[in-house]
Amino acid sequence: MNLEELNESQREAVLCIDAPSLVIAGAGSGKTRVLTYKVAYLLEQGMQPWNILALTFTNKAAREMRDRIATLVSPEKAAALWMGTFHSIFARILRVEGHRLGYDTNYTIYDTSDSLSLIRLIIREMNLDDKVYKPSAIQNRICAAKNHLILPSGYRAVREFRDSDEMTKRTLTAEIYSRYQERCKQANAMDFDDLLLNTWLLFRHNPEVKDHWQERFHFVLVDEYQDTNYAQHQIIQQLTDRRQRVCVVGDDAQSIYSFRGADIDNILHFQETYSGARLFKLERNYRSTQTIVNAAGSLIRNNRGQITKNVFSEKEVGNPIALFSAYSDIDEANIILREVQRLHRSGLRYKDIAVLYRTNAQSRKIEDSFLSGRVPYRIYAGMSFYQREEIKDLLCYLRLSVNPYDEESLRRIINKPARGIGDTTLKKLFMAAVEAGTSVWEVIKAGTLPELNSGTRSRLKGFYEMIEGFHQSVATDDAHTLAMRVVTESGLRDYIFSGHEPEDISKQENLQEMLDGIAAFVADNQEQGLGISIVDYLQMASLATDFDRTRIDKDADCVGMMTIHSAKGLEFPIVFIAGLEEGLFPSEMTAESPRELEEERRLFYVAMTRAERQVVLTYAKSRFRNGKMEYSSPSRFLREIPQEFFGKQTSSQTWTSRPSRPSRPSPSLSLVGRGADTTGWDRGNRWNKLSTPLPTRERLGEGLEGPGALSVGTVVLHDRFGRGVVQAVEGTGIDAKATVAFENAGTKVLMLRFAKLTVEQ
Repeated sequence: MNLEELNESQREAVLCIDAPSLVIAGAGSGKTRVLTYKVAYLLEQGMQPWNILALTFTNKAAREMRDRIATLVSPEKAAALWMGTFHSIFARILRVEGHRLGYDTNYTIYDTSDSLSLIRLIIREMNLDDKVYKPSAIQNRICAAKNHLILPSGYRAVREFRDSDEMTKRTLTAEIYSRYQERCKQANAMDFDDLLLNTWLLFRHNPEVKDHWQERFHFVLVDEYQDTNYAQHQIIQQLTDRRQRVCVVGDDAQSIYSFRGADIDNILHFQETYSGARLFKLERNYRSTQTIVNAAGSLIRNNRGQITKNVFSEKEVGNPIALFSAYSDIDEANIILREVQRLHRSGLRYKDIAVLYRTNAQSRKIEDSFLSGRVPYRIYAGMSFYQREEIKDLLCYLRLSVNPYDEESLRRIINKPARGIGDTTLKKLFMAAVEAGTSVWEVIKAGTLPELNSGTRSRLKGFYEMIEGFHQSVATDDAHTLAMRVVTESGLRDYIFSGHEPEDISKQENLQEMLDGIAAFVADNQEQGLGISIVDYLQMASLATDFDRTRIDKDADCVGMMTIHSAKGLEFPIVFIAGLEEGLFPSEMTAESPRELEEERRLFYVAMTRAERQVVLTYAKSRFRNGKMEYSSPSRFLREIPQEFFGKQTSSQTWTSRPSRPSRPSPSLSLVGRGADTTGWDRGNRWNKLSTPLPTRERLGEGLEGPGALSVGTVVLHDRFGRGVVQAVEGTGIDAKATVAFENAGTKVLMLRFAKLTVEQ
């Protein structure tokens, strides 16, 4: 091992082995390198590998660290280290010591699915309404209690939990928690959170056991310390309070998982927890250009709760930050498509590009844009929009409304939300259909199956009448009208909007995005004189859902798409960050909480520092929300980045009065100077909120007597398609049409009586 391979800050952090140490590792500063060299250095100094405990958050991180250590010392020594995730290490300890808590050595570990199944059973046994006591919500609450080291006996004493349970009408949560723990104990089982809780209880109630493991672990190292929760922090203290030989590595500026229980105070107050702790700062970023590092640093300095540092890069200055202002969310998606295509034509691989967004719901428009432009993409750490449970449920309802004989759709949603038509009933229906040589729908319609009791037949009759009502409306209602009726009368809306947990919020956003997408489909097709029925919509949606079924090899050349949370730990040459608007990023749910707003800022910092060579920021002046167009203001975070880091503003296209398509951009890596937008900046470097979302304009459309108000070459604006130039005008009166070549949305033929066009002044 050659310590000269490390920079001065890294080397100092590695050599400190006689005092508690906090290593603040800025993005791309080589924290894994420091951890591996420190372990190797401890081994070189004579410490035995089984006396070293290294804790990580993922198995991948543990494997990577062990492999690197093996190259520095030996595979045998690396294999003998106590190195792994918190849960895997504590599970090993509990295998040895669990009998002290009443568990057999061969206890079972329940995964999330096992845990949820048991909670669902307990709710059923207690005769509780699972629409109120949603199993996933109860599971999250039990998880939160355990991660705060709160036992069932102390649950009701926590005011935050008590108030929340009263608000959500889940006043028996404590009883469910108590029964759940009893059932786990009876089954000789622990869930993932028990592995933390029981380790803490083991050390707390058995001092001799704690002493034994303190004697075993002479040195403790912890990776990603900013992501630790209260329970993890307390256990680390239990293991290190005697020797005080502990090294934690992390970056408070990248603490973004509070919704999972991560507590940033653990890293901010580490030096108070361990008196005499030494602080080391890894401030050199080896990943990104100077522009990216300096811009991200300017942003994060606006946070009050942080450990100050001066992250720098010695790479090239690099391209300025590119900022694109879009007229609408559709225009934004088309801008991203256009720039990705241009970068690919210039020789960049698709896999070198990532598109990041704040919420899962934002992916739909970008996915649709990539599908239309034939750009391959892959969703990281998640699933495509159209494969999400709540979206598939709604699609199946809509398909069944069009075709009641669709048995796969019927099978999926006949009891979603729960309406008392279980698997046993469904099995009887399908068996009866096979025996009679007919469809399940005909069996339900007949309602005469003798094997079913009167209550079940009544519920099936209600289901039949509901779907038949939808079916009768297919020919008369537009797609959005029918979809709104379906989500309301089926109970989907009430069911999905009844929860308050993070995953509930995500589902609500996805469902609303789906409905907004259908509304936009109706509006756009109406303008273009195309079909607006649910049949037309499902035909369009089938393209996206068919693409979802096509498996993409993980090594294929695809654009990476993901939420910013999923991007943590990854890096790409080019990073797009979409949706930088107030209420979206930062989220409107953080408006009243300075602490949560600071986490949103850290999230933006993480997004920017994923990029090696170029950051591209986009925002839309309007988004289709709740069935209508809503205007947006640029994110406050944009004004926190000094103007010097942005490219100069120029027009994204050259517009003339000639009836031609917008010219194609010349291929180059830099995106700045082409559509880069600094609108709203003044010389004092303050953000001026636009008083009017769009330029002053003359409204066209309804009441237009003829095409005279438009002429070839007129530059127009459209609320969703953006800026375009008229190429042709034909017809008169209500049949008047205009062919418009839009800057980002391509060429469209619009019916002027419906078209949302305005003339640019």
